[in-house]
Amino acid sequence: MTDRPENQADAGPACRYNAAMANAIEEKWQKLWAEQGVFRQPNPGEGGFDSGKPKFYCLDMFPYPSGSGLHVGHPEGYTATDILCRYKRMTGHSVLHPMGWDAFGLPAEQHAIRTGEHPASFTRKTIDNFRRQLQRFGFSYDWSREVATIDPEYYRWTQWIFLQIYNAWYDPAADKARPISALIKELENGTLGVNHAGEVVRADSRSRVAPAVTGSPVGVRLWHRLTAPERREVIDSMRLAYIEEKTVNWCPKLGTALANEEVIDGRSERGGFPVFQKPLRQWLFRITAFADRLLRDLEKVDWPASTKAQQAEWIGRSEGAEIDFEVEGWKGGEEAPPFLRVFTTRPDTLFGATYMVVAPEHPLVESVMEHPPRACDPLALRQYAEKAQKKSEQDRKLDKKKTGVFTGVYAINPATGEKIPVWTSDYVVMGYGTGAIMAVPAHDERDFEFASEFGLPIVDVVYDHARAAMAHFAARAPRELTQANKWDAALVEFLQQVVNEDATPERFTELLDAVAARADRIVRRERDGPHTVWFETLRSMGCNDWESFRTLFAERAAHRASAGAYARPGYAWNSTNASVSLDGLSTEDAKAKIIGWIESQEIGRGKVQYKLRDWLFSRQRYWGEPFPIVFDEDGDHHPVGEDALPVELPPLTDYEPEESDEPRPLLAKAGGWLQTTAGEAGVKGLDPETPVTREANTMPGWAGSCWYYLRYCDPKNNERLIGEEAEKYWLGDGVDLYIGGAEHAVLHLLYARFWHKALHDLGHVSSEEPFRKLFHQGLITSFAFQRADKSLVPTDEVDEVREGEFVERATGEPVKQIVAKMSKSLKNVVNPDDVIAEFGADTFRLYEMYMGPLEASKPWNTRDIGGLFRFCQRAWRMLIDEESGQPATQESPDDEVEKRLHRAIAKVGEDIEKLSFNTAIAAMIEFVNFASAAREKSGVLLTPDQGRRFALILAPFAPHLGEELWSRLGGGGLAYRALWPEHDEALLVDDAVEIAVQVMGKVRHRMTVPADAGASQVEKLVMADSRVKELIEGKTVQKVIVVPGRMVNIVAK
Repeated sequence: MTDRPENQADAGPACRYNAAMANAIEEKWQKLWAEQGVFRQPNPGEGGFDSGKPKFYCLDMFPYPSGSGLHVGHPEGYTATDILCRYKRMTGHSVLHPMGWDAFGLPAEQHAIRTGEHPASFTRKTIDNFRRQLQRFGFSYDWSREVATIDPEYYRWTQWIFLQIYNAWYDPAADKARPISALIKELENGTLGVNHAGEVVRADSRSRVAPAVTGSPVGVRLWHRLTAPERREVIDSMRLAYIEEKTVNWCPKLGTALANEEVIDGRSERGGFPVFQKPLRQWLFRITAFADRLLRDLEKVDWPASTKAQQAEWIGRSEGAEIDFEVEGWKGGEEAPPFLRVFTTRPDTLFGATYMVVAPEHPLVESVMEHPPRACDPLALRQYAEKAQKKSEQDRKLDKKKTGVFTGVYAINPATGEKIPVWTSDYVVMGYGTGAIMAVPAHDERDFEFASEFGLPIVDVVYDHARAAMAHFAARAPRELTQANKWDAALVEFLQQVVNEDATPERFTELLDAVAARADRIVRRERDGPHTVWFETLRSMGCNDWESFRTLFAERAAHRASAGAYARPGYAWNSTNASVSLDGLSTEDAKAKIIGWIESQEIGRGKVQYKLRDWLFSRQRYWGEPFPIVFDEDGDHHPVGEDALPVELPPLTDYEPEESDEPRPLLAKAGGWLQTTAGEAGVKGLDPETPVTREANTMPGWAGSCWYYLRYCDPKNNERLIGEEAEKYWLGDGVDLYIGGAEHAVLHLLYARFWHKALHDLGHVSSEEPFRKLFHQGLITSFAFQRADKSLVPTDEVDEVREGEFVERATGEPVKQIVAKMSKSLKNVVNPDDVIAEFGADTFRLYEMYMGPLEASKPWNTRDIGGLFRFCQRAWRMLIDEESGQPATQESPDDEVEKRLHRAIAKVGEDIEKLSFNTAIAAMIEFVNFASAAREKSGVLLTPDQGRRFALILAPFAPHLGEELWSRLGGGGLAYRALWPEHDEALLVDDAVEIAVQVMGKVRHRMTVPADAGASQVEKLVMADSRVKELIEGKTVQKVIVVPGRMVNIVAK
């Protein structure tokens, strides 16, 4: 008969801590906690609230309740926050520690398509299962604050926030969001006006530019002279939530448009389905208006540097200029725009723009196809545009071969006056800038590749330091330096002089004159160090004689000859016209000068641009929040009144999206709900009988997760998003600690910051940032198996033939054990229910926290759990008699045990504050091992008071075991409500320390010496020790090396 593991019910004495006892204890205390509502945290103004306590708001990223339930990776962050929250309560804080559900989303809708079960029914069941699993861990969540994004009483406020943002605009002068009503007032009183490009400007601003392809002219500048439709167009163009036809990532299989963040390598993040580019009328949030603040305010938060860097990169701030290029020879009629507007980060290269490129989705392309110029092939243009729209943006970026079609249109380069052709190519996208670029092939690699493919001019207008000097020499060298037998030697002499003196272009003439003055003394030194490099450079440029060198720079062709663009900063060259010259200026100075010239010519302006795009907020799905918006028969949109919220989802039986290139939202199938009247919809400002159509798109899954931390503070408030007192107390300086995965760095975290800032500007929240401190837990991985060809094998198809040696069962071939992400396909997902049944929740919690630093990724290994289970058993035996179940303690405290306990209390508390839970557990293990050894060696036991103090430091980590020990040892009330034990700083200092004694480099002995003993005293004590005398007997001591507090090394022969 084989021995059964110690965690089995029938192993050992009656009161041994085993799996059965662990589960029984845990269920007992969980029931009591629930019955007494011990985790409920009152709000300011409620009974039981203590205003004298400091607050601690600790937030977990709430989960999406999938049908498969939790796996062992989910509880890692939840366990960490629970430990910290329990500790904070014990140290006198009012702790807000809530939990809820991010429950809208595509998986439930896809389940409905497969099974016919309504997404709500399916999601409620998954929530119930998740809640059961979380409660089984003993997490101290205040379940009275539970929210789910699918509850109408919750998404009523999601819709309310949408309306606040819809009814707001961003005032650049105030650098904040303000109500639309304030904008209308300032337009009416003349503070603001509208220029001829349809832009809202200060009344004392002059009209900036004539109408451009990217502008929407709406009329004259004075507000009172605009028609009602024109006024509406101006106001709608300023809203923070606006509707616009945008090129979107359309996924026919999912039947919805996806945000850029939801597309990976041209496929949907969920499902891996192909994604194509398609123009579609969509709701967007003007997050770009907040871009500078989102970037700047990263300095105000205590976040991981990597996350800040990711957000900064995602926002992608760049400074440059908008420039209008006149379009020549247009035959398209009155609607033909006279300008083509571009944004460029390198306006200093304007003189080198030799052609232009517009995205296939650009309005100019459609106009050209309707009114093709003589040089245009409209069929080829249409075919190209349609093909480009079927590619995802990512695919377009990855295409190495440049393709395009000439539009037949020409623009005028405003700096050179030259006609340059306008092409369309899919390497330009509508989402960044204006969807049009000035192409400078000598200084942009993509432009260079395109120009090379289609034989377009490539003109140098920027040189690095050396080539700027070469260009100066080519243009200005006197005759005596250009003779056939010495031009290259003279050039090298000049270049070396420029480098030696780090001379800028304004000194080139002076240095060239100095070289010319000693022309007769110049000697060719091809093998002389630095000179050798210059000669080799000239040969690599193909400059074998003076004429080829001079011509290369005269034709502005140095970069073309090198077969690559020069895209770095340098010095402007070949950049002069009658009214401005950039030649010789550094890139930064050239940028400033050309922007000044552009603005003086009224053909553009300096501008800051962002890689960040406005947030696409429409989805063509059913299972999401409905928009509180309707459309009248003219297509104008109107908000639903706040008193008509929530706009609830209608019942639907057919969830199957129409797999088509032409999008049709699922809610369009709910005809009776879709078509209504203004009165029934609750729209103010329209006749109640006015027919209206509801918005058929729904909000994305991000909507409910952008603000859930706010609702937790006051979840039952039916009058306000959050009460003033609750908001000021819990969120006056933001959430104190937010723990979740790093994968949310540029999605949820950025969107939540945007919503919070908008609500802050509008007076609804007091803090500028939602999350003061952020921490990312590491990934819990699992073992997987890899074949020799690197393909992976499911774990249930692998056998362990010997310890550490594995083979694939089907082939007998050896496989390598590796660490990989948990995956259903690899059969390496571990269900926490199974682990808890075998070891208990406390052991599970301890194991996950002991695996390594919280921020590190680490592999799950069920074999290692036993070590933490045995720790629980030793802690139990240290204080409880296994036969009787009664306390095993003594009356008088042992001094050494007391000292060790104080050290454990101090270490565990310090490490909890630092989120160093693995080292805190190690300190408790060390104490239990010491106390257990003392008991075995000399019968020393802990006193009841010592036992209770140990139970309190254990309780945050293993709350059920801690609560049980506290109770059995006579603790009053609950350990959960007890104060954290104090420690005596004096007991943290050693009176004596153990040192190692080395003889001939090997540790041969250990002994205790006074902690404050000096080196000479330690040497005397060691040399007088009887054991040391034995070790050095018959040897000659040559040297004694003392490392105070650590070791003594005796060197002897």
